[in-house]
Amino acid sequence: MAQEFGLYSNFPYVARSTVQQTISKRHSLVRAIVMMLLMTTFIGINAYRVAQLQLVQGQYHRERAENNRIRLVPVPAGRGIIYDRKGRLLVSNRLSRSVYLWPQEYSAEQWSELAAKLAPILDTSANDIIQKLEEVGYNSPLPVKIVSNLDRTSFVALAEKAGNTRGIEVRTESIRHYPHGTLAAHLIGYIGEASKAELLANPDYPMGMIVGQMGIERSANSDLEGVWGNRLIEVDNKGNEIKELGIKDPTPGKPVKLTIDIDLQKAAEKALGNRRGAAVAINAKTGEILAMASGPTFNPSLFTGKMTTAEWQRLQGASKPFLNRALEGYPPGSTFKTVTSTAAIQSGKYSPNSRVATYDAVTIGGITFNEHSGGYGVIGFRDALAYSSNTFFYQVGVKTGAEAISKWGRELGIGGSIDLKLLGIDGNHGQIPTPKQKEEMYDEPWHIADMVTMGIGHGLVLVTPLELSVMAATISNGGYRVQPHLLASQTNTETTKPVKTALKPETLNTVKEGLIDVVRKGTGRSLNDGTIPMSGGKTGTVELPGQADNAMYIGFAPAYNPEIAVAVAVEEGGYGSVGAAPIAKEMFTAYFQNKGK
Repeated sequence: MAQEFGLYSNFPYVARSTVQQTISKRHSLVRAIVMMLLMTTFIGINAYRVAQLQLVQGQYHRERAENNRIRLVPVPAGRGIIYDRKGRLLVSNRLSRSVYLWPQEYSAEQWSELAAKLAPILDTSANDIIQKLEEVGYNSPLPVKIVSNLDRTSFVALAEKAGNTRGIEVRTESIRHYPHGTLAAHLIGYIGEASKAELLANPDYPMGMIVGQMGIERSANSDLEGVWGNRLIEVDNKGNEIKELGIKDPTPGKPVKLTIDIDLQKAAEKALGNRRGAAVAINAKTGEILAMASGPTFNPSLFTGKMTTAEWQRLQGASKPFLNRALEGYPPGSTFKTVTSTAAIQSGKYSPNSRVATYDAVTIGGITFNEHSGGYGVIGFRDALAYSSNTFFYQVGVKTGAEAISKWGRELGIGGSIDLKLLGIDGNHGQIPTPKQKEEMYDEPWHIADMVTMGIGHGLVLVTPLELSVMAATISNGGYRVQPHLLASQTNTETTKPVKTALKPETLNTVKEGLIDVVRKGTGRSLNDGTIPMSGGKTGTVELPGQADNAMYIGFAPAYNPEIAVAVAVEEGGYGSVGAAPIAKEMFTAYFQNKGK
């Protein structure tokens, strides 16, 4: 037993030891392999990331780093100055401060926090700030303008924060200055930052580009805007400028000279006052617009800075201060008897010497139409115009017909025969619809009442004050239809050359003498007091259901060598001789005082 034990006793032990060693070696090997795999994976991930950063995204990050050090700063061009016909300043520029933010400096979350802190200082909302940043994107390398025309209080409050916070920049810039306030606002218009659509349509525009939004500011924008320059600067990690690396100087906008006269424009606006309406004066021979007033009006300077809610609500109110009433259609009332007279003689239905019986009232088509102040007996065109006989023009209008009245109305400048695109400001044409046109426009048949009321400028007839001034000019200057325009550079050019109409001399003479008789002895006698040269004109009183009458007036002067033609419309102004004619007289007075007459 002892021998057996001694012979075999160590074998099981040896076997167990060998197995354990084998297992231990395997575990070590597994651990080594796992460690190698982990290390390889770690190294691989880092190598991949390095490759991604260096090779795939290398250019992006290099540009990002460079953009954080070097910036291209737009340099605005000074906008062109606007002058009146005598070279007097209408619109200029002045220095102000604007606040810009650099989107790349922070993440969207960080900008959200900073916007909340900036909003009360800049007197704006955090949402407005974020919206402007999001419009350009947080990766934009160029700054975005947040506030223009920063006031002194806000500037002082912002100075400390801008100095300690990167991504905020306050710049001194040139902004629009309107030294005459509301004067000629509808003609001049206003400016604003280019919209997203405008930026896309004009790739050369930088962010914050200022463009005209209305009036001459818009129509002459290509001349006024100039070309922006830029500065290449190096900044530190807070965005402070270290040095300038290069500069491209801006090209200032070109000056623009208008045809309007400041003194006459002031006189027209003062005479119109706070009433709703319009007053227009043009050169009777060239079509230059000397004055164009529309009320109520607005101040273009509101658009150079932060507009208050109250100001915006007023601009959107029922009085419609943006509306240029000089280019809106009004029932012309008795001023339209000028057209009816012209059409009647030109059509051959009447001669210059024709006479028509007038009455207290006339019945046409079973409807009775009254005279405004009793009949005048048997009279001709000159007296009919002078005393503004309704029953005369009821009868003459019906016999002449709508087609002839519409035709000769257009010849005088109404209903689309003048080019508003050349004028460069928004507006409408008037209308003198024929029976066929009425059916097309309103889906209603022509009625005898339409014809009767057309003869005295009521019913479906609409004429703009600008068209009425052209009509007055055409009658007074010998039958040349002028083209109204605002740019002095367009005067006496092929595009504004007056059009010789087909009006016969005898027609022109009869109607013109009738309009002079209006002032000499008729409804416009208030202009015949010796303070201004003798003129011609026509009053109009327009009855409108549910409201006071509109007052209308057209005129030209001097009577036999006309230089100026005017038209006035006053909503709810009452009689034309009371509500509109005095405004025309103030305009004539201002014009002739400037001429030394």
